[in-house]
Amino acid sequence: MRPIPLSVLATLLLSCALAQAEETSPQPLAAATSVEAQADALEQRLAQSEQLRSEQQANSAAQLQRLRQENQRLRLQLKESQARQQPGLLSEEQTWFALGAGLSLLSVLVGALLRGRRKTRREWIN
Repeated sequence: MRPIPLSVLATLLLSCALAQAEETSPQPLAAATSVEAQADALEQRLAQSEQLRSEQQANSAAQLQRLRQENQRLRLQLKESQARQQPGLLSEEQTWFALGAGLSLLSVLVGALLRGRRKTRREWIN
């Protein structure tokens, strides 16, 4: 088999590429008007979406203002309810201390009752 020169191959490749390429012709008048119509439609959609966005921003701003007012009202109610609530008699620490003291006193009394009235004195045996 005989090798094909490189210049012949390049010429064949270029001619195939040119044969497959499409010719571009100037756009007809109908295509130009359709592009303008599409541009007009897109501008209308843009205006509508801008209007919707501004309405949503106004709605969200109003909703945010309502939520802030409600939050402030609830904080005021919380402060009022906390002010009306009477403080406990003892704090938690004082309650535990009183409980421990009461338990110690109870154990001393139970120990005294269990000892009874014995005449003999018990002493440790050395």
